[in-house]
Amino acid sequence: MKRIHFDNMKSLIWITILILSLIFILVGTFELFDFENPKLNKRISAIGFLLQVAFYSRMFWYKNYVQWNKKGANIRVNSFWGKSLSFDQIKTTELNEKTLTITKTNENKITFDLNEIADSDSQKLNEIIIKNTIANNV
Repeated sequence: MKRIHFDNMKSLIWITILILSLIFILVGTFELFDFENPKLNKRISAIGFLLQVAFYSRMFWYKNYVQWNKKGANIRVNSFWGKSLSFDQIKTTELNEKTLTITKTNENKITFDLNEIADSDSQKLNEIIIKNTIANNV
């Protein structure tokens, strides 16, 4: 059985990397420090941009990936591109055997095939969606 990597966007390490990358970009771009080697500012800026690439490419490191916060979720299960969901637009969710069906308020249905996914991860995905949908609709 395949597993889903869950990312709650509250990791202190990733927030630190994002802030550090912004500092590197600003320091390198505006040349706040005068170095003997003029290329050093460009390298500092490049390091900042590489940290940004690492931060925003996390979704593509895993085959099955779920990233969420209090507003919505990005779900990528058994596909290269994921689906972006806003919790306040979700009406109902149904987990039948190995299929997760999400009905939006405009009656559109999004279906995820969880055939090769572990049952515990399928349940956790459904619980995350239900918990955040209820929290946003109260």
